[in-house]
Amino acid sequence: MKKLLFVMLASGLMLASCNKEDENAVPTCVQDRLAIFEADEACGAGASVKRYTFQGNDVYAYDPGSCGADMTTAVLDAECNNLGYLGGISGNDTISGVPFSSNALLVSTIWQN
Repeated sequence: MKKLLFVMLASGLMLASCNKEDENAVPTCVQDRLAIFEADEACGAGASVKRYTFQGNDVYAYDPGSCGADMTTAVLDAECNNLGYLGGISGNDTISGVPFSSNALLVSTIWQN
């Protein structure tokens, strides 16, 4: 009985370890969107794509840089659904009704020029 319990426990641990995702991996849609952003939407200096934790989820902020005062930063979730825009002429700081700057935690910079 003890051997059976040990085998089941060991098998469960092995299976669980096979399914771990790399928490630093960038989702495919974010990589695809980055290629478009870099080629067509990013301005000169200051453009970046950053990963944040916001409302318990990873979100990605596509900041085009400083090529105009009314430029906005698109905020997308890990499936590339658009959650809203930051900045612009109105200086928006709200995503899903929540102030982004005081509730988002920067995780990493994915890309910058």
